Amino acid sequence: MSCPGSQNDVSVYGKWLFVSVESGPSTKNCQRATGTTPASERFRGIRIFDISNPANPQNAGGVETCRGSHTHTLVRPKNDPDNVYIYVSETSGLATAEQLEGCVGADASNPNSSYWKIDVIKVPLADASKAAIVDQSRLFQDEASGRIDGLQNTVPTPQHPCASATPACSGNVNGNPNPGGASWSPQPITDACHDITVYEEIDLAAGACEGNGILIDISNPAKPKRIDAVADPLFAYWHGATFSNDGKAVLFTDEWGGGNYARCRAQDQLSWGADAIYEIVNKKLVFRSYYKLPVAQTLAENCVSHVGNLVPHPTRNLMIQAWYQGGASLIDWTDLSKPKEIGYFDRGPVNATGNPSSGGFWSTYWYNGRIYGTEIARGLDTFKLTPTADLSAEEIAIAEGLQKSPRSNPQSQDMIKWQAPPVTTPVGGTVPATLSLSLGAPASFGAFTPGLPKLYETTQEATVVSTAGDATLSVADPSSTATGHLVNGAFSLPQPLQVRARNAANTGTAYNNLGSGLNLLTYNGPVSNDEVDVQFAQQINANDALRTGSYSKTLTFTLSTTNP
Repeated sequence: MSCPGSQNDVSVYGKWLFVSVESGPSTKNCQRATGTTPASERFRGIRIFDISNPANPQNAGGVETCRGSHTHTLVRPKNDPDNVYIYVSETSGLATAEQLEGCVGADASNPNSSYWKIDVIKVPLADASKAAIVDQSRLFQDEASGRIDGLQNTVPTPQHPCASATPACSGNVNGNPNPGGASWSPQPITDACHDITVYEEIDLAAGACEGNGILIDISNPAKPKRIDAVADPLFAYWHGATFSNDGKAVLFTDEWGGGNYARCRAQDQLSWGADAIYEIVNKKLVFRSYYKLPVAQTLAENCVSHVGNLVPHPTRNLMIQAWYQGGASLIDWTDLSKPKEIGYFDRGPVNATGNPSSGGFWSTYWYNGRIYGTEIARGLDTFKLTPTADLSAEEIAIAEGLQKSPRSNPQSQDMIKWQAPPVTTPVGGTVPATLSLSLGAPASFGAFTPGLPKLYETTQEATVVSTAGDATLSVADPSSTATGHLVNGAFSLPQPLQVRARNAANTGTAYNNLGSGLNLLTYNGPVSNDEVDVQFAQQINANDALRTGSYSKTLTFTLSTTNP
């Protein structure tokens, strides 16, 4: 599927794909707009696709916003399994009335202005085509005055601090005021967020919002609320944020120059275009240090802090971060006041004569044991960590051995949870060889009636326990007198005694003549407390002579095995 519209920031939840669109050449039906395309057919905002079949995604519509969507953040509520939320960061120009009704310009005195806010979209997971804006959160509002433009509204100094440094950066190179860095570019004036990272586990979000870094309460995801804000006179553009895994610190990035220029030159101070690390103390952001790529880059390489995420470690704050043509830097910021580089990859400039050339890593992300770098000029790189003096093979193995994640949305930060290494220990018991047969009360036919043909029946209960691989229940008549027949002194019944045994697994066994012995039941494995009915039958015919007295026999029952 082709569906144009930059910058195509994406997130995924279940079968739904969300895509940010801020540029004009995109239509509502995923076509490329031309100069004759009516404004009413153009689209900016959040596109939604059904990717149940990834090979055939379906356009499920979207939600239009007044200033498009440069980036967005997926929010997964703790107590609402039926919906997700999208925080929309809008940095583009205003939609015309023909394109989208109700959009209001940058007038801070107008409470309905389409600036100085983020849009909150609620997405029903059952039908994402019904997604809609449910709140326009005024995260920059001044609590005292109520003004919606309550954070940084002017540049902190007329020029970037590099203009007054020694040596000073230039303000104009070949007619372009931006390459040298003296002119603020982008400008740190807060009327939107560039990026928001949510950490649902602790109900917090960190917003990198052009001229400010902000801490946000997202305990009610439909209505995020700012709880602190910080500014920095050295920051040109608050670009991104990453929490430490314990949620006690935030690393903000400064995209000085917008990623297009050489900002890692030998003369550039390590606090310009750098990361700023803040500790969260009583839900306030407290500055601790800066971190910047320590090795100077050439004038041919665009270089500034950009996108990364955490590398799992149970006790250290490790992060892999992209620096455009500065490469990838592995940062240890466990000591918030003394971050340091403990690993890197830098292949050099795309074009050594560029001024600068454009390329390098837009992002580097750890995912399921590997690092993936999106190289603007060269494609996708995949990295594996290797041991150094600062990172052992054991530490790498622990990180690589974590349970795999089906997906990663870096702006929706998941807490990395650790388990102790597995420990094996034997547990068990023994079973003594057991063959046990117990019999209930002796069976009795009662009184036989002479001259009346009849089949008399009676039952004796038995219980079988066997731990053997097989077992046989049998009965025998050990007597040499009228074997297999009941006897009364010197007399015996003419008809033989018959026997059968039944249990839950054998309910249809037939009677057989006892004779000298008879197998009643067989078992193909161990059995416990099997309840058996041993049934006897005695036929008396009309002409059978019966002697006064009791007819009986003492029988022997045996439980035996060939595989104890």
